[in-house]
Amino acid sequence: QVQLVESGGGLVQAGGSLRLSCAASGRTFSSYAMGWFRQAPGKERDVVAAISLSGRNTYYAESVKGRFTISRDNAKNTVYLQMNSLRPEDTSVYYCAAAPKRLSLSSHYTPLSQNEYDYWGQGTQVTVSS
Repeated sequence: QVQLVESGGGLVQAGGSLRLSCAASGRTFSSYAMGWFRQAPGKERDVVAAISLSGRNTYYAESVKGRFTISRDNAKNTVYLQMNSLRPEDTSVYYCAAAPKRLSLSSHYTPLSQNEYDYWGQGTQVTVSS
């Protein structure tokens, strides 16, 4: 099993920045596409950003495009989410997730559906004050 641990969340003023980190255990980190999701109370988890296994393709939700950047460092078994120009509506619990490669998919595929991810971290709280 892959274990994921998020860190870097906290309280920040609107317009500020945070950098989330997700550390993965095991030797197969490079075999997974990675994603960041967020979930507000009483709502479903929605994808915020995703990065392919190869690291060469990324996806961003329209609401965060231009403000957030996802990246990965396979040597450190870590995926990051740099969040700039934060807004109060970004307040949520952010979850890191890992999606194993399927034989029918390329290493450049970016999974967007929650159902495509097999492993999840416990989440880290991000609160943006106005």
